Amino acid sequence: MALEPYRRLLRLPGVPTLLLVGLLARVPSTATGMALTLHVAVGLDLGYAKAGLVTTASTIGMAVGSPLSGRFVDRHGLRPVLVVTTLAQAAFWACAWALPFPALVVAALVAGLLALPVFSVIRQCLAAMVPVDQRRMGFTLDSMLVELSYMTGPALAVVGITQFGSGVTMTVIGAGMTLSGVALAVLNPPTRSRSELEQPLTKVPRREWLTPGFVGLLGTVAAATFVLTATELSLTATINKAGQTEWVGLAVGIWCVYSLVGGFVYGGLSRGFSPLGLIAAMGLLTVPVGLASGDWRWLLLALLPGGLLCAPALSSTVDVISRWVPPAARGEAMGFHGTALLLGGAASAPIAGAIIDSVGPAWAFAVAGLTAVAMVTVALPFWRRRPVHPPTTQDAVQESLPTPT
Repeated sequence: MALEPYRRLLRLPGVPTLLLVGLLARVPSTATGMALTLHVAVGLDLGYAKAGLVTTASTIGMAVGSPLSGRFVDRHGLRPVLVVTTLAQAAFWACAWALPFPALVVAALVAGLLALPVFSVIRQCLAAMVPVDQRRMGFTLDSMLVELSYMTGPALAVVGITQFGSGVTMTVIGAGMTLSGVALAVLNPPTRSRSELEQPLTKVPRREWLTPGFVGLLGTVAAATFVLTATELSLTATINKAGQTEWVGLAVGIWCVYSLVGGFVYGGLSRGFSPLGLIAAMGLLTVPVGLASGDWRWLLLALLPGGLLCAPALSSTVDVISRWVPPAARGEAMGFHGTALLLGGAASAPIAGAIIDSVGPAWAFAVAGLTAVAMVTVALPFWRRRPVHPPTTQDAVQESLPTPT
């Protein structure tokens, strides 16, 4: 596969800077869940059940706040939203380590509601800055960078809490979140393309784009993260059962590399594939993985086919949303996408955990994969009832051009 398409993408004005800032800004965001969990369970010595209550409160807040932040970006622009959310994160992380448990639960909920919308904002800005024929590659590259941030953030949180304590680690996370918000506000990347800005910004009723097809797409997004979360838990449980816990980090890292390789190859293809097909394939390939759970090294090999589809599956859903939703509602739509990602992972953790505890990790792989296939089956009849909006001038021109090879 030639590297020239990626070079063309990275030569677009502002795109390399946006991707780099997005990568660095997501690292503290991905560390928050692990930091809160370890702070409550280890630092406060309250156990993992109460730690789960704090992270659940934070997740609920983010699930509600993500589309709201996107809607405010659509209406009022990026900088006002970044100012409010950056101040909220700075205030929360500056004092979270010192709060008593009941206050921490409430504060985590509010902080989640006012979370820095770095994930959805980067995707929204990419859709504005990258021509239609290069968006799939742009979103795939962004998905690969998200993978890198998830490989880095939680690991740094573990090291920080265990080596330096909650106070120092949570203060550093707060500083990272503040710097991220300031960097994005200074950069102020466009949320609409030049041709979209030339058109009058009119209010778009939700019924024009929040259709059964769009909801079905969100369901498959949630199913994808359901599979990924269950896979990570099952892989960890299998290695722990074998008495080789010290290899968990390496195994999860190798699994993430599968996704990076798959994303790199997918982004360079001349055409993309339906997210429903990619997510269904990922689910089907996950179902039999548990058959290799007797030895975690064979399990890693069994995860290869499905792992290669992780980044392509998730990036394809973002690409579809960028095409389905009119520019005036793109921020809110990306926010709903973020909510679906959160809900899929949040639902998967307790379900997969219960299956692992009762019948073993092999069955968790099967249930997760079948859940994805079932969700795709439910969404399929609504797929053609998708939102349709007139293309912008840029979209129309780019769609009429041949795809570069």
